[in-house]
Amino acid sequence: MIPEHSDVTVPNPNSPVCRAVNSVLARVGDKWSVLIIVLLGDGPKRFNEIKRMVGGISQRMLTLTLRGLERDGLVTRTIFPTIPPRVDYALTPLGRDLLIPVSALGAWAIRNQPKIAQARQQFDEACEANGKPPINGGRARSGPVQAARGS
Repeated sequence: MIPEHSDVTVPNPNSPVCRAVNSVLARVGDKWSVLIIVLLGDGPKRFNEIKRMVGGISQRMLTLTLRGLERDGLVTRTIFPTIPPRVDYALTPLGRDLLIPVSALGAWAIRNQPKIAQARQQFDEACEANGKPPINGGRARSGPVQAARGS
């Protein structure tokens, strides 16, 4: 072991900084928030437009997710005084800043999906060979991003 590498700082999960980071990562890491941030990257959208594009999200979950994103300063909600009222959702500058790493992560996932699929298959085959059930029944689950892209 190299002496200068022996002084490792282990994060304290109870520290205020760790709790704050965990809170942010929980928001931006849930499947609906990431997808909505990506969809809003193309510009403002109405509630029902987002709901149609996401597919599989309930009205309540979309409402809660948009409120959470708004609360965190990632999304703005603009009400237009029309009949019926029109409500648009758009990314804030902070939300646009988040779009950069989220897009990079999405690109990484797309680029590495074949490798991940191969690793999953090898893992499942090894489980079956050892008499253990594979995770998720050996089937990859399709997520909301795949559904939104029409895959």
